[in-house]
Amino acid sequence: MTSDVWLPFHADGIEGLPEGLDYRFWDGGQDFPADPADCVFYVVPYMKPPAVARRPMAEMTSLRAVQTLSAGVDHVLPGLKSLRPGVQLCNARGVHEASTGELALALILASLRGIPDFVRAQDKGEWRSGFRPALADKSVLIVGYGSIGSAIEDRLVPFEVARVARVARSERTTARGPVHPLTELPALLPEADIVVLSTPLTDSTRGLVDAEFLGRMKDGALLVNVARGPVVDTKALLAELESGRITAALDVTDPEPLPLGHPLWQAPGVLISPHVGGPTSAFLPRAERLLVAQLNRFVNREPLGNVVLTTGT
Repeated sequence: MTSDVWLPFHADGIEGLPEGLDYRFWDGGQDFPADPADCVFYVVPYMKPPAVARRPMAEMTSLRAVQTLSAGVDHVLPGLKSLRPGVQLCNARGVHEASTGELALALILASLRGIPDFVRAQDKGEWRSGFRPALADKSVLIVGYGSIGSAIEDRLVPFEVARVARVARSERTTARGPVHPLTELPALLPEADIVVLSTPLTDSTRGLVDAEFLGRMKDGALLVNVARGPVVDTKALLAELESGRITAALDVTDPEPLPLGHPLWQAPGVLISPHVGGPTSAFLPRAERLLVAQLNRFVNREPLGNVVLTTGT
């Protein structure tokens, strides 16, 4: 019986991994570490192109679980079509909440307080003072209220925001208040000074932020995207940015990476970071804890955590 586990980290550096499995290191290199047909548990290399992540999957005929190290799983979904029924796909819930929440807050503060302008002025040795918006007393709308959306709210609360509204696929109640369904977005958008996107990329969220969505945002509002680039219609966003009506802070874009010369680079009122919500010093210890927990469940035949879907069902 095969027992290969493909890891993007060296197993001897991870304390607590269960015995009885054959750990193979593969971080997306050209050569596979072993026969993919012998892999039973595949940990997808982190921050690699989707084509790289999916490349061995068609040959993984013994596979029982796919574990991503990202909160989103859209980059591996096409590869599931080649897998046998019963393979579980698990995401990295619990790994990226802290770092993505930090980045969302950093993008908000940097955009509101004009940090990019200060840096450009410093490069020229110019002292540019002025009056800037504060985060305090602002109304914030979080679109995509899962664990990352909740972590973002955790970091907003100490900044004395006036209100946080929450939107997710389905309506529910949390300790902090109601979570509104997506159908209520049109009524909530005009009330928000800041709109934060932290939703997964699905058929229902692709292109969610279109011309109509952006048109409902109030004048002077800030759009922050720490979700996925295709959640936003880039052409529609460019039109709003070039008009000067709203501003944006984007950790993800469509296309991505954003090519040289793309108009988003020079659009007024936009701050762009290169998809860095996850890769921080907080990543590795949390990722290792997740893998240790999942693989111990796997060898003990216990239910895996973070299961997003099972093939063939």
